[in-house]
Amino acid sequence: MKLYISFFVIIAFSLTVLGQVDNRKKSISIPAVKSNNDFSESKSLFPSKPINNSSLKNIKIPKRSTSLNLPKKEFSMFPEEEFGNPGELYEKQINKNLDNLKLSEKELALKNGSTTDQYFGDFKSNGKFVNVVYRDHGYVDGDMIRVLVNDDVIKSSVFLSGGYKGLKIDLQKGFNKIDFLALNQGESGPNTAEFQVTDDKGNIVSSNRWNLATGVKATVIIVKE
Repeated sequence: MKLYISFFVIIAFSLTVLGQVDNRKKSISIPAVKSNNDFSESKSLFPSKPINNSSLKNIKIPKRSTSLNLPKKEFSMFPEEEFGNPGELYEKQINKNLDNLKLSEKELALKNGSTTDQYFGDFKSNGKFVNVVYRDHGYVDGDMIRVLVNDDVIKSSVFLSGGYKGLKIDLQKGFNKIDFLALNQGESGPNTAEFQVTDDKGNIVSSNRWNLATGVKATVIIVKE
């Protein structure tokens, strides 16, 4: 009986061992497959060689602009106007008034134009006539005058240019009063002019300058004996 049991145990053990060996022989080892998508062997996203420019001969490549040319001013259908600072304009006017306070009455008249009639004296001449010429001695800005002789209007409106212009006046015996009346003060003011009076031989009888406000006159008298 014991011999039978021992024989059975040996056979069972042998079957178990053989089953384990058989199982090892039937196992299949699967080798790792190398992926074609390996990052190290993947194709570069960019070409490894530069593009041959010869293939682009007929293609115009636009140039790069390194800066943007933006308009400096916005377009407007209306004319542009520049407005000054009201504070600065007020300050300039105050300074101008203070400067005027520092000037004498004569200096102020020369700067802003005399508001009283100017008398340049009387001169003697035995000639038959005199030539009277005048011009704007300052900036030509549209100054205009009227010329009167013995209160008669000889030239009603004369534009003062940079060159001399004038008229011939026949002298009467006694006083010959010549008035130059300022009709305006031009664009910059005052009415500025230079005049000369010469006799019939070309000798200068009188010459002077004026700075007049509008409506003010300058007078010179030629006395014929």
